[in-house]
Amino acid sequence: MRRILVTGGAGFIGSNFVRYWLKHHPRDRLVNLDLLTYAGNLENLRDVESREQYRFVHGDISDGVLVEHLFREEEIDTVVHFAAESHVDRSITGPSAFIDTNVMGTFALLEVARKIWATDDTACRFLHVSTDEVYGSLGPNDPPFTERHSYAPNSPYSASKAASDHLVRAYGETYGMQVITTNCSNNYGPFQFPEKLIPLVIANALEGSPIPVYGDGKNIRDWLYVDDHCSGLEAVIEKGRLGEVYNIGGSNEWCNIDIVQLICQRLDELQPGKAPYAGLITFVSDRPGHDLRYAIDSDKIQTTLGWSPAHDFQSGIEQTIKWYLENREWCEHVRSGEYRQYYEQQYGQRVG
Repeated sequence: MRRILVTGGAGFIGSNFVRYWLKHHPRDRLVNLDLLTYAGNLENLRDVESREQYRFVHGDISDGVLVEHLFREEEIDTVVHFAAESHVDRSITGPSAFIDTNVMGTFALLEVARKIWATDDTACRFLHVSTDEVYGSLGPNDPPFTERHSYAPNSPYSASKAASDHLVRAYGETYGMQVITTNCSNNYGPFQFPEKLIPLVIANALEGSPIPVYGDGKNIRDWLYVDDHCSGLEAVIEKGRLGEVYNIGGSNEWCNIDIVQLICQRLDELQPGKAPYAGLITFVSDRPGHDLRYAIDSDKIQTTLGWSPAHDFQSGIEQTIKWYLENREWCEHVRSGEYRQYYEQQYGQRVG
């Protein structure tokens, strides 16, 4: 039985992981530490909040006293570290929060784990969940990122994640800590905060608002259904080698504009409006440092750990669109207040 500390478990990927793990490993103890900033939402976890093996703790990963208390009280032997500021646009307008959480927060966690696990070099795991954005941008014909690709972050967000990746590696090399890092491609699926492309398109279309698309919409991303990411993390926790890095991708490269048009077409069929939703597409000025293309080579995790994604993009996006149609009340709750102010700041002056 594992005793797992999940950081950021009320966010999009974290909450999906919490539900996934409790479903597939019902005997394990799972403690969810989340500060509940704008993207953290306990509504994401209503279906598991009463589970005996689950505990939520409202707190900051940078609070070393709290984290150490949890390690000792719960006898934590596994950390799955999701907690991060993760939106590129927000990192451009306010980078300091990204340094505080992604760099200093990771450092604080590592320090507690190093202290508590000093006498145990076999059973414990510190899994650091990172992003493909640390590798920078690919050209149209470049091969996908492998674990050997050099880091070249182009935004304050990706730079902060790169720094945290390096910290995790250094703690493994210097202190012999039991660390593993994963770098994933763009996730999508249920419970994603609607500042990200796919839920933003769905939400704006359904309310008849403009659907903003940066630049010409030709930027390419590799899309990974969130449940497939969770199963990849499961494989790494159970079978991954300490000190290694594993890239987890969906092998589904799509241009942003093609995804937007696909969603509009499916909404036309599933929830017809007064006019085709594609008429709401509005091209806005591009954001600074917008990477052209990301793509992940997942050969290492597939060949060494036996993992592969269960969803192609067509099946995953179908499930995602239907989930948002069936959960419009959730969308309205998370889009109120601060999000509205952020949305206006981010897109209101870009139309043209």
